[in-house]
Amino acid sequence: MIALDFTPDELRSGQMSPAKLETATNALKHDGYVVLNGVIDPAHLDSLRERMLDDLQKILKRDDTPFNFNAGNVQQDPPPMHPYLFRDVLLNDLVIAVTQATLGKGVKNSFYSGNTALPSDNMQPVHADIGQLWPHLEHATPPYALVVNVPLVDVSAQNGSTELWPGTHHDTTIYINDGNIKLPEMMVEARRTIAPPLQPTLCLGDVLIRDMRMWHRGMPNYTDQPRPMIAMIHWVGWWHDQNPIPFAKGTEDFFEHPILKTNARFVDEVDYIHHNEAYDFQK
Repeated sequence: MIALDFTPDELRSGQMSPAKLETATNALKHDGYVVLNGVIDPAHLDSLRERMLDDLQKILKRDDTPFNFNAGNVQQDPPPMHPYLFRDVLLNDLVIAVTQATLGKGVKNSFYSGNTALPSDNMQPVHADIGQLWPHLEHATPPYALVVNVPLVDVSAQNGSTELWPGTHHDTTIYINDGNIKLPEMMVEARRTIAPPLQPTLCLGDVLIRDMRMWHRGMPNYTDQPRPMIAMIHWVGWWHDQNPIPFAKGTEDFFEHPILKTNARFVDEVDYIHHNEAYDFQK
């Protein structure tokens, strides 16, 4: 697992060395993911965690709780208003340096949500959030979407760190509009003999960037505490997204950035507690 450390000067300036940037982009190309250590202020994540755990109780009381595959994993949005918007979360320059170097100029964020692993022994099926741009490719295309995961607690296999399948972003059997993002068990077991999965251990303040095509799954949380995690998706500039992220009016200036565009719409009130729906939930 490639995990990069940063100097105090790099953290202050938001600029990493060319060699470090090359290491990060090469990891994404080869493995499909990379970890940036300690790039977010833990105090900001503490604030988000406290609010999101409070919000979680409201979400779980819904009649249509937005479970992902099973009752152990809940789709949950972070609060989309001040004082819960932090630049080192949404507009982190070190993260953006990696995503722009990988995706090119015009990179944009078109997703701000997350998932919370509840105390449970449930696990999701192995799946890819998205596939290749076209079917029947001989070789995978370059990346066009990167997921930026921000855990709000220390994560490990004990509390449901996401299982990652390195190198599977090169798989060409899954493609957009295929209709099923779950991987057949035969394919999963065949891949296990080539490159087995792993569950990375991350500390509060670390960020995981992964190719959106990579196989993965939510795993059991064996503790008695929920494990919340935020997710953003950085896309290539030419990607057409018709679903801008709703944020509260009055936050427009926050999203001004010289590189990353946020695909946002600003509204008087955001009902983010009822925003999501269940996905392939099997009772």
